[in-house]
Amino acid sequence: MTEPKMTPAQRTLRAKLAAHASWANTANRSARTEAARKASHDRFERQVDPEGTLPADERRQRAASARKAFYTAMAYRSAQARRRPSTMSSE
Repeated sequence: MTEPKMTPAQRTLRAKLAAHASWANTANRSARTEAARKASHDRFERQVDPEGTLPADERRQRAASARKAFYTAMAYRSAQARRRPSTMSSE
């Protein structure tokens, strides 16, 4: 027997339930997310030094600035979006 089709809202709730259950059973959150943090860090280092020619300290400093610029730009765009008038009508 096949399950009835779920609405987008039902799928969202099911995904949230699974995520919360998964995190509830995670003993070491830091270890679980270590690979993602390293990939993010490496991305910014490659961005500022694609050839790998800079000294490690200089590459780390530039990567930190690139990361700060990235997240600041995201915050700026988010603030702009929140200031825009909503296109949804309230009825």
